[in-house]
Amino acid sequence: MIRDTSGQDRRIEIAQPRINKRWIVIGGVAAAVLVALVWLVPSVARLMSAGSSASAASLRIATVKRGTLVRDVSAQGKVVAAQAPTLYATAAGTVTLLTHAGDKVEKDQVLAEVDSPDLTNKLQQEQATLASLEVDVGRAGIDARQKELLAKKTVDSALIDRQTAAREVERKSQVFEKGAMPEIEVLRAKDALAKADLDVTHAQADARLQNETAAFDVKTKHLAFERQKLLVADLTRQVDQLTVRSPVAGQVGQLLVQQKANVPINTGLVTVIDLTSLEVELQVPEVFAHDLSIGMPAEIADGATKYKGELSAVSPEVVNGQVVARVRFAGDKPAGLRQSQQLTTRILIDERPNVLMVERGSFVDSGAGRVAYLVHDGIAERRPIQVGATSLNAVEILSGVKEGDRIVISGTDAFNGAEKVVLN
Repeated sequence: MIRDTSGQDRRIEIAQPRINKRWIVIGGVAAAVLVALVWLVPSVARLMSAGSSASAASLRIATVKRGTLVRDVSAQGKVVAAQAPTLYATAAGTVTLLTHAGDKVEKDQVLAEVDSPDLTNKLQQEQATLASLEVDVGRAGIDARQKELLAKKTVDSALIDRQTAAREVERKSQVFEKGAMPEIEVLRAKDALAKADLDVTHAQADARLQNETAAFDVKTKHLAFERQKLLVADLTRQVDQLTVRSPVAGQVGQLLVQQKANVPINTGLVTVIDLTSLEVELQVPEVFAHDLSIGMPAEIADGATKYKGELSAVSPEVVNGQVVARVRFAGDKPAGLRQSQQLTTRILIDERPNVLMVERGSFVDSGAGRVAYLVHDGIAERRPIQVGATSLNAVEILSGVKEGDRIVISGTDAFNGAEKVVLN
């Protein structure tokens, strides 16, 4: 039997190469640095290209979109009466009030009476003068008719004398032709006829003058009478105005004097509020003043209910950057409205469909509407733009951006005009 060689076999240990741990650490650090560079290089590049950085949390960013821009102005207004007349004393006297503050009154209802003895006495005196002048007008008419009759009598007498003289001339001419009378008598008769003709002419002229004089006297008296009638009518009107009547139907606002007070002329007595013509008065920012025009549609809100209105007046004066405007109700109005009640009012200035617009922010004022910061890849880049129409909550963009762009609308003051700003 042949012996195997297993007894001669010997295990040989293969030596493993020794790896230095320091190189493993160095490799790990190198890999980490490589990964960091991959992530940090773009950010560093952006930071190097930007002028400054800012926190995105402190900014308001909005998206440019296309839609309908409604230009309007909204403000809190107060209810005022379009007609709120103050009634005055037309003469000095003692006032008797016949109503109370808050009372409802009808048109022409008596609200107060003023007792003015001086004015009442003056009216009575002028009425007596008017009666006297009326008598004078009647007397002047009678005198005129008398003078007319007297003048007619004189003319008629002259005509009769002429007719007698004419007959005398005819008779003496016939006698002269028969030779029974000398010619001198005929000539004398003709002279008498000529004189009678002159008397008729003068009597007629004198009658015309007397009639004209009488008519002139009558006219003078009549004019004085008519003038006195006007004076009495005016005094009657003044006395009638001592009874103070409401010019409108409404409500008594204030009593401006005490009962039985002795007041001078032109003293305010009572105010009346016309509740049928209430309007809303509001303060509009000066920037919208040139866009407002009478008749613009408006919306008046009383709680959750809205009512149609229209702009009825715009003040030409600017006070503290505000312009006073008034809006009247175009149809129905809330029941139970009161003077100085607060209502929210919205005036619709313009409506522009299919325009590029963005939410309104401080960038409109800070950049004068000519620059905006366009946001992309974490950077806000300064971009020239052109702003069109503006409303309370939106701005039309005419150029510089496109639909879908995102721009910073508020918080750009911290950018200090930098061309590019990194947003953290």
